[in-house]
Amino acid sequence: MFERVLQRMRQKVHERQHVMTYHARKEMNEDGFTIYDVERGILSGQILERQKDRETGEWKYRVRGETFGTKDVEIATKLSPTGKLVMLTVYTP
Repeated sequence: MFERVLQRMRQKVHERQHVMTYHARKEMNEDGFTIYDVERGILSGQILERQKDRETGEWKYRVRGETFGTKDVEIATKLSPTGKLVMLTVYTP
């Protein structure tokens, strides 16, 4: 459904054009994920839903994919006006 958006996200991962919020990094560490797990989650994943941020009006996307381990990972992310992929939070589904 959001194939073009997902392809742009994957391109940003390949180009290392992504940033992670403090909150996402904290959640990633608490759930035992690495940045490589998160990147793989986006590269292997699918967009589950699109949500509109009430404050900014920006579109956010929930992506679920596989890690290098045995767990799945879910990432809330958005494409920023600067062209970077922003990882907002990371968690175990």
